[in-house]
Amino acid sequence: MLLQPLDEADDISRMRAVPVPSGFSPSGFLPSGFLPLIERADHRAPSVFRPENMMREARRQKGLDAGPVPRVVLLDPDGDMVDYVRAHFGAVRSPYWACYHTDMWTWEVEGLSFGIVGYAVGASFSVLVAEQAFVCGCELLISVASAGQIAEHAPPSYHIIIDRALRDEGTSYHYLPPAPFAPADPEVITIARAACSEEAGPVLTGATWTTDAPFRETEAAIARRKAEGLLAVEMEAAALYAFAHAQAKPVLCLAHVTNQLGRVHGDFEKGDHNGAARSIALAAGFATAWMAHCAETVSLR
Repeated sequence: MLLQPLDEADDISRMRAVPVPSGFSPSGFLPSGFLPLIERADHRAPSVFRPENMMREARRQKGLDAGPVPRVVLLDPDGDMVDYVRAHFGAVRSPYWACYHTDMWTWEVEGLSFGIVGYAVGASFSVLVAEQAFVCGCELLISVASAGQIAEHAPPSYHIIIDRALRDEGTSYHYLPPAPFAPADPEVITIARAACSEEAGPVLTGATWTTDAPFRETEAAIARRKAEGLLAVEMEAAALYAFAHAQAKPVLCLAHVTNQLGRVHGDFEKGDHNGAARSIALAAGFATAWMAHCAETVSLR
């Protein structure tokens, strides 16, 4: 038998009707009102389960040699950039990327090696890949993810340098204490803005809304985010920035605004090559600038 759609008032009434022993939650194990994500307080404690250990065992099981991945790794939730670099840059599968869930494709431009992982959609998956990438030799991670338009600055498609992301997901709360936003590293944003200013076409800088539930973007929620000055909605940035802050790793999140949340006919058109050429150019421009900055910093020490 199919379940009936939830009615909010009836659902609340049913929950209130369940008898709960005094001093206990409905589960019988936790205090009433306990919220695991909000009340977690061990953010500085090391994890027992480590990404380097998982990669070690994955290499053993797959019979792969140990070796570094490229210094710059891109995350491509939609997979369009993966298709583009394979077709236009001759990207090949990394022999050292042992991740159980993904492949990494690698190529080189002007002496700088790049890797890209496709289809890691959402906060938890993207951070899982980021954790593994940095223990395998990555020195800079760039996420370029499709986003839905909230503020109507221009017709899609265009890009946003995300300088902070609203934490409306779960993963970030395992890395940082509760707060409304996860901010990017200001130095990363400064270099990204300078690098992207060389590119043709609009590149905005601002805040986005990171959600775990794209099909729960209600009219009220969208109106509130718009009033708060958020530019777009995506699914990864808050978690990646929380990870970056907690682990002191350089991460840049770019939003590729490709749609108006499916509310218009002909939505989700990204442009030539599904927007991959421009996304790759923006990411590569920033990566080159960041590596030059790092080299200069080292030379001044």
